[in-house]
Amino acid sequence: MVDDSMLPYRTEPPGALTDTRARRHDGGGRANLTTTLAELRPVPLPGHGATAARLDVLAEVAAEDLATARLVEGHLDAVAICAEADRRPPSGPAGVWAADPPAGRLEATATPGGWLLHGTKQWCSGARALDAALVTAHADDGYRLFVMPLRTPGVTALPGTWHAVGMRDSDTLHVRFDDVPLDRDAAVGPPGWYLDRRGFWIGGVGVAACWYGGALGAARTLRTAVAARGDDHHGLAHLGAADALCTAMWSTLQGAAHEIDDGIAGTALRTLAWRTRAAVERLASLVLDHAERGVGAGGMTADPAMARRAADLPVYLRQHHAERDLEALGRVVVAEP
Repeated sequence: MVDDSMLPYRTEPPGALTDTRARRHDGGGRANLTTTLAELRPVPLPGHGATAARLDVLAEVAAEDLATARLVEGHLDAVAICAEADRRPPSGPAGVWAADPPAGRLEATATPGGWLLHGTKQWCSGARALDAALVTAHADDGYRLFVMPLRTPGVTALPGTWHAVGMRDSDTLHVRFDDVPLDRDAAVGPPGWYLDRRGFWIGGVGVAACWYGGALGAARTLRTAVAARGDDHHGLAHLGAADALCTAMWSTLQGAAHEIDDGIAGTALRTLAWRTRAAVERLASLVLDHAERGVGAGGMTADPAMARRAADLPVYLRQHHAERDLEALGRVVVAEP
């Protein structure tokens, strides 16, 4: 097993976690990522008895800045994946680049001394901010995961491949790999391991914690606005609704965390991740709607953090696979006793 001393974030009880509520960020990028990671130590690994505390950390970062949270979540996921594979994680800021659309297929070719990666990987968050990434690619023997140092010749971030205003500061771009050489030990796990491992679905719950955090930040902004107005009946109604929805999201995430720590695995874990993500995605959207209505045009245009969150959260929520995952969940429900 990996010695905890090898991990940038050792497993600690929840009381050892840094409270992040006072932090403020002005966007994503390497500086915010490295500063935030330094402030967050220690963060528990998932499935080791403190998964709810880990989700709380992700949510609090997202409540302050969603773009930074996207990079923090990717880095912590990379650390957790390396721990799951019993290997040392990259030393600097890292991420997980695993999007695999038909138009963004990355190929890995075995060579006598290692591998060559070639193709264009889409939706690579932190494309210019990270030192390394765990990258999925198709090889002759199956779907593989590789540790890729990003300061390697032949790795090129492609500017102009992200047109959305939302999540712009996450530095999410397409990245081209031009026959980039890797040592044989750059492969993480056997073919198919990335998708088959237990941590794949646990990581999906971590993303949902970031969605919840984005909604939580909007609800906090709404609370401040309503408190400043005094007896604002409509604002109070929006705040009450947002509070109830945030409570439901956190209860859902806590329940998932407890089941993960209890060892849920296999198809039951996959179903848990689908249910958790679907619930949080829907409720977070409702919270944002209440917050936007409650703060009004003034709050939407005069508060930079609220304006950025209103642009970022809908884009981040689209990481949920929407009807595709809902259909899969529905099939599970039909088949259940």
